[in-house]
Amino acid sequence: MEFLLAHSSLIVFFAGAVAFLMAWGIGANDVSNAMGTSVGTKTITVKQAIIIAIIFEFAGALLAGGEVVSTIKDRVIDSSAHIESADMILGMISSMLAAGIWLILASYFSWPVSTTHSIIGAIVGFGIVSTGWSAIHWDMFSGIVGSWIITPVIAGILAFVLFLHIQRFIFWRYHPLKHAKRIAPYYVFLTILLITVVTIQKGLKHVNISLTSEESWGLSLLLAIISAVISAVILRYKKFDKTLDVKKHYANVEKVFSILMLMTACAMAFAHGSNDVANAIGPLASVATILNNGGDIAAESGMPWWVLPLGAIGMVVGLATFGYKVMSTVGSGITALTPSRGFAAQLATASTVVIASGTGLPISTTQTLVGAIMGVGLARGIAAINMTIVRNIIVSWVVTLPAGALFSILFFYIFKLILFYAG
Repeated sequence: MEFLLAHSSLIVFFAGAVAFLMAWGIGANDVSNAMGTSVGTKTITVKQAIIIAIIFEFAGALLAGGEVVSTIKDRVIDSSAHIESADMILGMISSMLAAGIWLILASYFSWPVSTTHSIIGAIVGFGIVSTGWSAIHWDMFSGIVGSWIITPVIAGILAFVLFLHIQRFIFWRYHPLKHAKRIAPYYVFLTILLITVVTIQKGLKHVNISLTSEESWGLSLLLAIISAVISAVILRYKKFDKTLDVKKHYANVEKVFSILMLMTACAMAFAHGSNDVANAIGPLASVATILNNGGDIAAESGMPWWVLPLGAIGMVVGLATFGYKVMSTVGSGITALTPSRGFAAQLATASTVVIASGTGLPISTTQTLVGAIMGVGLARGIAAINMTIVRNIIVSWVVTLPAGALFSILFFYIFKLILFYAG
């Protein structure tokens, strides 16, 4: 530990570089949560999606960057377990490096995986070799395994029902465009309400803004009403092709949903940036805090001013370089999407995230979105789903935990060896 404390600035710099790598992996893989359906429906191009995501992901990470305390570590390793300060520092760095490399590999192969499960698997790996099997909260994994099944199913059912609702009250009506313009603002209201509730409740703590549940819902209601009014105004003055037969206004209806998708995609990008950046900078904050407090593990995690911008920049670099790969899988690989189908998937995803947050159910936004897209596909029949892509995605979910653990163990021993010879 003496060597680490004597070279604390160098260690923090190295940990920052590793955290940047993980943030890059998060941006590369998770940008699909917000933008994949918009690209798949050809509402926007890949280049436009990256530009929009850069703006809103960065804003979300910087302005509402989530909880940066070491809750991820505490969820995995028993806080009463004896662990050396040096092992904790090396373990956190190993975990970030392992999770970052796995996310980049998954992105290269176009697999949408869970960033949270990646870092949890990595922490389990170093936790086992540093503190033993008994120090791991194994009961947590029942929830993680359950999230592979429960949350995609919930999102799939909601998306299935939502798309049937869109068909029933818009597409199957005599004048579908008129009904779409009337109903669409209510869809916007519901989507923005759900997304902002999660963002406000989870994302403002680092700036010392702690709102009550009533205040969070009140502010979310206000933002949702404003968004609904804006969408109603946009739709009122939007020019549509009126030369189409009144019974064949489906192209115009899809244009309506394109506008809705763009609004909700921006909101989801902001929410993702505010919530998931903590996966990268949380362990970094732990390392910096331990070193700044002379090796005291129990010291409360602080956050140097440069940590949030580092994570935000890493995420936008990742989505700008590798983001298109996972977007392709989510947007068009699972099933063919139209703006109305994509919007149903987005709304179902936001609804499931809120349900899970309220009940404490472990959740992966990526897995939720995949389930929602499958639900929309099932509304058109099982043949509409590319089962080969779905199989590969599910396998990547299962592999994420052990892959993160194995990479972490490898890096942990490498760093221990380097420290042994350096010290």
